[in-house]
Amino acid sequence: MRTRIKICGITRHEDLLCAVNAGADAVGFVFHPSSKRFVSPERAAELVRNLPAFVSSVALFVNPEPQFVQKVIETMRPTLLQFHGEETPEFCASFETPYIKAFRVGAPGMDSALTLKQSCQQFASACGWLFDSYTPAYGGSGHSFDHAMLSELVALKPAERAPIILSGGLNVQTLLAPVRQLRPWAVDVSSGVEVGPGLKSPSLIAAFVSAVKSADQ
Repeated sequence: MRTRIKICGITRHEDLLCAVNAGADAVGFVFHPSSKRFVSPERAAELVRNLPAFVSSVALFVNPEPQFVQKVIETMRPTLLQFHGEETPEFCASFETPYIKAFRVGAPGMDSALTLKQSCQQFASACGWLFDSYTPAYGGSGHSFDHAMLSELVALKPAERAPIILSGGLNVQTLLAPVRQLRPWAVDVSSGVEVGPGLKSPSLIAAFVSAVKSADQ
């Protein structure tokens, strides 16, 4: 099995091409206005014009208005949606576009392995469950979380859960152990391959992709 790789928070053409050329399976665009990596739907549409076949585009939202999600879909035509807020299963599934649901591990109601599993199981229609660290503010914190919190989920049969996507504090130094231990479907990185918010580093992206391949082996 090969661990898939998503590079999130793309804001520049050169970063998108670098991610693709390094071997990323997906690139993410942030539509949360308070994020330093925010892009407009029009800007994202410009960027995905350079996206080759078999690389997915992911539109990330936090508690958005449905009209805004629809605008992004019509303007950018993303492969996947990704929801990071308190969106309901009905809301996430209402756009007739495959979606990923993100869970902030340690948040109220998701502060034990059991309650986290119960929260995830409400989103049976998701094509992936993404796990990030909890902070009071939304968005990537750049910090990891206790991966033992995923024990109840990992114990489920594959047919009983969506594919697991790891995020939160991942970089070349930190990804080896969780990838080997949990065997996630994919990993998602943003700040771990940056030299500044929204400014990706070609060398860090290449090193990250190489480290994931090493972890798989």
